[in-house]
Amino acid sequence: MKSEQQQHDYDFAEMEPRWQKYWQRNQTFKAVFDPSKPKFYCLDMFPYPSGQGLHVGHPEGYTATDIVSRYKRMNGFNVLHPMGWDAFGLPAEQYAIKTGTHPKETTAVNVARFRKQLQMIGFSYDWDREINTTDEKYYKWTQWIFLKLYERGLAYQSHEPVNWCPALGTVLANEEVIDGKSERGGHPVIKKPMRQWVLRITEYADRLLEDLEDLDWPESLKEMQRNWIGKKSGAYVNFTLEDPADQSFRVFTTRPDTLFGATFCVFAPEHPLVSLVTTKAQKQAVAEYIEQTLKKSDMERSALVKDKTGVATGGYAINPVNGEKLPIFIADYVLMHYGQGAIMAVPGHDERDHAFALKHELPIKRVLQGGDETDITQKAHAGDGVLVDSGFLDGLERTEAIDRMMKWLHETGVGEEAISYKLRDWLFSRQRYWGEPFPLAHSEEGELIGIDESDLPVVLPEIDDFQPSGSGESPLAKATDWLTFEIDGVRYQRETNTMPQWAGSCWYYLRFIDPDNMIEPWNPEKEAYWMPVDLYIGGVEHAVLHLLYARFWHKVLYDLGYVSTKEPFTKLVNQGMILGENGEKMAKSRGNVVNPDEIIQKWGADSLRLYEMFMGPIEATKPWQTNGIYGVHRFLKRFWKLVIAEDGKLTKTVQAKIDSETFLHQLHRTIKKVTEDIESLQFNTAIAALMELLNTAYREPHITSGSIEKFVLLVSPFAPHFGEELWARLGHSESLAYASWPSYDLNLVSEKTITLSLQVNGKTRGAMEISVNANKEEVLETALQQDGVKRHITGKNIIREVYVPGRIVNFVID
Repeated sequence: MKSEQQQHDYDFAEMEPRWQKYWQRNQTFKAVFDPSKPKFYCLDMFPYPSGQGLHVGHPEGYTATDIVSRYKRMNGFNVLHPMGWDAFGLPAEQYAIKTGTHPKETTAVNVARFRKQLQMIGFSYDWDREINTTDEKYYKWTQWIFLKLYERGLAYQSHEPVNWCPALGTVLANEEVIDGKSERGGHPVIKKPMRQWVLRITEYADRLLEDLEDLDWPESLKEMQRNWIGKKSGAYVNFTLEDPADQSFRVFTTRPDTLFGATFCVFAPEHPLVSLVTTKAQKQAVAEYIEQTLKKSDMERSALVKDKTGVATGGYAINPVNGEKLPIFIADYVLMHYGQGAIMAVPGHDERDHAFALKHELPIKRVLQGGDETDITQKAHAGDGVLVDSGFLDGLERTEAIDRMMKWLHETGVGEEAISYKLRDWLFSRQRYWGEPFPLAHSEEGELIGIDESDLPVVLPEIDDFQPSGSGESPLAKATDWLTFEIDGVRYQRETNTMPQWAGSCWYYLRFIDPDNMIEPWNPEKEAYWMPVDLYIGGVEHAVLHLLYARFWHKVLYDLGYVSTKEPFTKLVNQGMILGENGEKMAKSRGNVVNPDEIIQKWGADSLRLYEMFMGPIEATKPWQTNGIYGVHRFLKRFWKLVIAEDGKLTKTVQAKIDSETFLHQLHRTIKKVTEDIESLQFNTAIAALMELLNTAYREPHITSGSIEKFVLLVSPFAPHFGEELWARLGHSESLAYASWPSYDLNLVSEKTITLSLQVNGKTRGAMEISVNANKEEVLETALQQDGVKRHITGKNIIREVYVPGRIVNFVID
């Protein structure tokens, strides 16, 4: 039994679950379509519900969006703040293979665990809008969007060289391959051409670039998007082979002015001409090198710091500008799907080519004069300069030389001006079970059809054998009852590949708008009201591609008239990573994972929320320190004792009829500070201001309940259970969730007095407060009357009086 006094202490363990039940029972945070109100759509990057549950790094972004959502509601906004689950994907399937548990069962258990943990932290989600990408009512519309892409010619079949993992039996994205092995399980990965579904994201490359400029995103993230798209202006140049002379290949170069400096060419190992140019003497070396290349991902191959390996083919190309023979190599740093799968190498003026030339003892020419004139054999001159040893380009600067070379390429038919992109079409199929089935079918005669919209969803069949087929086909190929069907006497076989996990996350923000709509993916009026997302917060890991893919789908939907905005996410913030106490990334294998459940049990959810926001700026990476939570917990306890007496009633402190001028000034400055800091997502400094206000409050003998109510409202977005409890004890019967956010009086915000440091001969002898409007004479006269100054100048001669406005008064004496 708790004592009577303990019952009136700050009892978070009793208080927090009670308010969570209240919010759920009263649907406090239900978002209702109401065009008469201004809207605010606040979104988290929804999580993959793993079996390990949340660690304390996960709630950081969720807490930030929750603070903003609560603040916006109190400012009269109609707030949409939803949560759901990105639950398809490889981990659940691998767990199913290992344990024999159906992925659906695993996913349901994991989702329940995540939901419970999030609810324990008190996030103001509209749980009625909860979605799950594995729910057939959801992926029906993922399939519908795919059909729209297919109908528009943006989805096609191709035999693509992919990262194939025999052990996992599926294609892996480049990001899922590390050092030639699968990220999950560490299994060997090889390159293998396979029939795949591909989306023409390249059709939207320019728009994906151009529309970045209008977004309120971190510049670093915009630059990542630009680099991934990789748009470059340059020229295509045709090189002929020495043998056979009737064969040629193309290269793309951004510096056609340096053509005279080319000393060798490099093919991607997959280039179709490799077998043709390889001499008998080099055949074995080339074959062995190609085999090794197949074990590497594109990211490993293109890494700037990697060793520039390669093998000579024995063949030669002819430089079209001077007829010189250039040896042809193959090297894994040249990618078949970037440019033309072949490059002309100018080692004198390209660092990567220079490193390759040094290693393979190839000629290095200088064709640009300028810069620091470093020995060209020691270091590439990668800047600009005047062309030398370049025939008709000699003496020209870069821009003029490029123009002259472009004209020559066009006149001779050797090449043409061109734009190149690093971005490739999106490989969109996986050989997995646990993913969205494609709404497509193949007839025995080879006809491909899209499933009629009225027959969606194509439901994922429940099978017991999740093992890869070994042939490269998905486990769905073994679902015989599901696999074949007839239409008008024609027999069809369903597409057995499944969509990648990216598919469900490409459009989930749209389904949150209208999650229970069974006849359309979303209502157009609701979409026009809620979109775009006003604030989107999530980690930068994996976000680059998710954002690129989501923006692509959104633009297609915009072109088709299904959405009203060109871009889905207006403002985006990347939360920083919370590291373990040892300064390393939290991971079960490192033993540094901190479970939020344990923190909540010991300190309460509000203390967890406050600490995560007080650790530093939301974008910063910072290490978790469990001991650090004590300070914010103490803040809540002190605040509680300021308001609630030992008998459970309001303290005498908060029953005054008038506030002191000092407290009123501090309160209104804090309202202004916290308001501005929430708007700019500077949560740590907002909390610091609240702590300062509490210190001021403790120096006051009396504070009015009205001022305390304002203080409670300021704290409530950060510590909502705490805020609700004090609000109720202050006499309110309704939740504070929609109470008006406090406003500040500009007259009270402005400082009426300033504090000046008083010095004699540069040594501090005290301080004084004086009106901000006092002139120099008034300041000096008042300073001379201060005891600390008088003691040190009595009987002395004042040589000089120094006044630094707003800071210092200094008397220089002899």
